[in-house]
Amino acid sequence: MENNFGNILKAIRTEKGIGQVELAKAINVSKGLISLWENGLREPKMTNLVALSKYLNVSLEVLTGMSDY
Repeated sequence: MENNFGNILKAIRTEKGIGQVELAKAINVSKGLISLWENGLREPKMTNLVALSKYLNVSLEVLTGMSDY
C-alpha cells in the first residue's frame, strides 16, 4: 500500500532542509512520531496536520496529496 502522506511529508521536509528533530520540536511532537508518520505506521491528528501545514508553509491539500506540491 502506498504511503502518500508519509512520502509527501518527507519530501517537503527534506526539500526545505528540515530534520525530523527540528520539525518535531516546532510542532510539539516527538521525533519518533514524525518517523512513524513518514513510514506510514501512524496518521496525524487534524491539529498536527494544521501545525505541519503552517510550519512547512504548504496547504493541507498539498500535504495530504489532494493537490500537487
